[in-house]
Amino acid sequence: MLGFGTLTRKVFGTPNDRKIKGARPLVEKINALEPEFEALSDDGLKDKTQALAERAMGGESLDDLLPEAFANCREAAKRTLGLRAYDTQLLGAIFLHQGNIAEQKTGEGKTLTATFATYLNALTGKGGHVVTGNDYLVQRDAEWMGKVFAALGLTTGVAYAGMDEETKRAAYACDITYATNNELGFDYLRDNMKPSIDQMVQRGHNFAIVDEVDSILIDEARTPLIISGPLEDRTEFYNKVDTFIPHLVADDYEIDEKLRTATFTEAGNEKLEGLLAEAGLLKGDSLYDVENVSVVHHLQQGLRAHKLFQRDKDYIV
Repeated sequence: MLGFGTLTRKVFGTPNDRKIKGARPLVEKINALEPEFEALSDDGLKDKTQALAERAMGGESLDDLLPEAFANCREAAKRTLGLRAYDTQLLGAIFLHQGNIAEQKTGEGKTLTATFATYLNALTGKGGHVVTGNDYLVQRDAEWMGKVFAALGLTTGVAYAGMDEETKRAAYACDITYATNNELGFDYLRDNMKPSIDQMVQRGHNFAIVDEVDSILIDEARTPLIISGPLEDRTEFYNKVDTFIPHLVADDYEIDEKLRTATFTEAGNEKLEGLLAEAGLLKGDSLYDVENVSVVHHLQQGLRAHKLFQRDKDYIV
């Protein structure tokens, strides 16, 4: 005798079965458009991309553009790689576009599947990322699928470790960028350490397809991304800062005993600027220029050490 759950699945199908059934009409639309796109010239495929991009940027939803975009991408892959995407690959691409995980066995062409959803989302002009697990796959897939994107009139970039900033910025400015999860993460961290937006290499995060999603979002995610580097010996600078603080008077700083904070007043800043300039430690015209961030930090720490911490009470030597 069948259980109720088993009987329900037999009658209505699993949630995945229902999703596949719901996407079938889209695949049929894409297939129906195939003769129309086969008749286009090579330039016609690029013109179609331009027309679709204008519609996408004009506010038309990507869901509405999907059949034409996928038909265009399929034709470009046929001409450049000799590969005609199967219906199962189109289904997988539809699910990826919808934000789902699509599982495909090795050899079922997931690399090609990813190009459809990436192409569709790149039509907005905001770029798209394809994330893989290692540098070899990044460069292989970008070179391979870049031919398809080039036939469609889109640019492809590759971001990997060791690139200079200008080259990497150009890679992120492309319509589609291939990169490893680690490099994307580190570039994001490095960008957030930059003093101005124009020095950042990434231009935003619009749409990404993650290859080997279980490995990257579960196994790899357990390893934190940490930016570190060798510390320079600044003992001499600490000693120099230590001599500046005693020159300050009560009007040069404000102390909050409760919050344990110490800050310089405007008068204190001017006095310190003069002392730093005399010592040749001031860069630029002002203490609060970007180049003096480290100096300001050490001065504030020096003020706290002198005014908030007492020897043998808060610390011992």
